Amino acid sequence: MTKLRLEGKVAIIVGAGQQPGGSVGNGRATAERFAQEGATLLLVDIQADWVADTLNAVLQHGQPASALVADITDESACANIITTCVERYGRVDILHNNVGMSKGDKKTTDLPMATWDNLMGLNLRGMFMTCKHVLPQMIAQGSGCIINVSSTASLAARPTVTYKTSKAGVNALTQHIAIENAAHGIRANAILPGLIDTPMAINRRAQERGVPVSVIRAERDALVPMGFMGSAWDVANAALFLASDEARYISGVLLPVDGGLLQKRG
Repeated sequence: MTKLRLEGKVAIIVGAGQQPGGSVGNGRATAERFAQEGATLLLVDIQADWVADTLNAVLQHGQPASALVADITDESACANIITTCVERYGRVDILHNNVGMSKGDKKTTDLPMATWDNLMGLNLRGMFMTCKHVLPQMIAQGSGCIINVSSTASLAARPTVTYKTSKAGVNALTQHIAIENAAHGIRANAILPGLIDTPMAINRRAQERGVPVSVIRAERDALVPMGFMGSAWDVANAALFLASDEARYISGVLLPVDGGLLQKRG
């Protein structure tokens, strides 16, 4: 029998909740793919109903899994994520940080400082704190894999400043962790999704503009060189590869999952 790609591994997925909408979110898709490949999962989200939805889907795959509600802008909550995982499952092999928000972001001269602080706190500071608190456990184990979800916005032009800046910080954080901890058997990589069809990307924009989701989808499809947006499963499959032993010699990589979108930079 072929060994599953994450068999025997324990993974934390931060931002695992499934937002309401007509498509699957990145967190849920990654949770399901990890479970399909044999991982034991701790699913973390700030929204109890969203993470419960993902947990119900994951349990259909027959792997051990549980949920934890946590606010990653609180350092004690970030520390508790790691403690809880070790208490429940004995170790942490994979930390997958799937957190990011751009709601309220504006151009530089129009941006309220409260919005800057809130978005930077969630997108970058929170990711730093989960990494900070998982590293001692991984160092003690002599192995570990960290995957941070960044964005193609970190490398391309954006009309808003905070999301781009925070995700560029995620790239630098990831590469720093990779080189700092390579001798401990720890790998760190970032995924840079492009235009992905998720509820957060599609439904929020449709609601804000008062247009059907079909309009948003058509506009975004037209921007991608391949002619269509990706799905959360594309992001999840990239995460699965990076989490698996197939990527054992890959660290510090910024991996676009974008249908060629970044090539439009020329």
